[in-house]
Amino acid sequence: MVFDQLMHHFDEKSLQQCYRRLDRKAASGSDGVTKAQYGERLGENITDLVGRLKRMAYRPSAVKEVMIAREGQREASRPLGISNFVDKIVQKRFQEVLEAIYEPLFYNNSYGFRPKRSCHDAIKALHQHLYSHNTKVVIDLDLSNYFGSIDHEYLMSLLEQKISDRRFLRYIRRMLTCGILGDAGFRRSDEGVAQGSVCSPVLANIFADFVLDDWFENTVKVHCREEVALFRYADDAVICCNSEEDAERIRKALESRLSKYGLALNQAKTSLVKFDKWDRIGSGAFDFLGFTFYLGKTRYGRTIPKLKSSGKKLRSKLRAVNQWCKRHRNEYRLAELWQRFCVKLRGHVQYYGVSFNGQAVDGFLKKSIFMFLKWINRRSQKRSMTYEQFKNYMSLYPPPKVYVVHKLY
Repeated sequence: MVFDQLMHHFDEKSLQQCYRRLDRKAASGSDGVTKAQYGERLGENITDLVGRLKRMAYRPSAVKEVMIAREGQREASRPLGISNFVDKIVQKRFQEVLEAIYEPLFYNNSYGFRPKRSCHDAIKALHQHLYSHNTKVVIDLDLSNYFGSIDHEYLMSLLEQKISDRRFLRYIRRMLTCGILGDAGFRRSDEGVAQGSVCSPVLANIFADFVLDDWFENTVKVHCREEVALFRYADDAVICCNSEEDAERIRKALESRLSKYGLALNQAKTSLVKFDKWDRIGSGAFDFLGFTFYLGKTRYGRTIPKLKSSGKKLRSKLRAVNQWCKRHRNEYRLAELWQRFCVKLRGHVQYYGVSFNGQAVDGFLKKSIFMFLKWINRRSQKRSMTYEQFKNYMSLYPPPKVYVVHKLY
């Protein structure tokens, strides 16, 4: 089915619902308007916005660019785009309409930024596949600057296959080409989608679904001699192969497939990892969504796939904990500081509390608590408490416990 009338979905009621769904704590764009400020005259603002959308008078403002540090790196090197609040409302509605059209068409091997799907769904599906299939080699994929390399013309041609509403498509193009406002001033956005934009995840998924998922399902699987499987979360993906020969052929074909659409593999991070349950000594490990997958033994001596927190991620998060304790040690009294600190620990347990990973989570909590004690003892020249006193304090106000939040089997 091709959709030829979509702009009637942008009415006052739907845009007010989008307003309520947006995060009130999110950073403001270049105009500095927050959700609370926009909501002071919500009815008038939404009515004016709907009128501009109908007249084709709405034009998105330039996206404010903020550089944030990559995981494990001190230099700010990854761009994050922050739109004005009124643009976030419009983008939210475009996201909902696009998801309604494309969600039924996406393949089941895609998990990133999709309703009712999460990182842990992807991790569980990958672990179950490795456990139940005779995987020999895993292709650990990493796309170089994926969000910033999406070709606008290819993306628009994909959208035109399902959408013939010209006004809807014109607004999509306006969002893609609204420009970027960085430290060096304004510059045009000739390619890519702003990472951090409300609408960019679904647009990136539409592009990846055609370039990678559809090609893999309808071309790669047909020409492989043995079973292969793809697991993708946004631009992070792995391919499980039952044959080394198939893995080599897929690795070579990937480069030409991606280059055809303006994408490229990160050669430093893309690798073929031997992952053979029947040859555990010669097998390696690979990272996926913050976890390291490796082959281990059960208590009965069987070799099975296991996972643990990625060492790189753990070191990065411990540095972040140390910086947080150092920065906030004098801002709050001990009770409130400890409460806020435990919230952060609880968030770590909620994500990394999966099967096989209890030891790594427990080690992270102990090291983090030790850092907390170190920095509260540096709030003044006089030491606040000894380790024994702090243990008594934790017995009264215990930190989060380690437990399996997400079972993989």
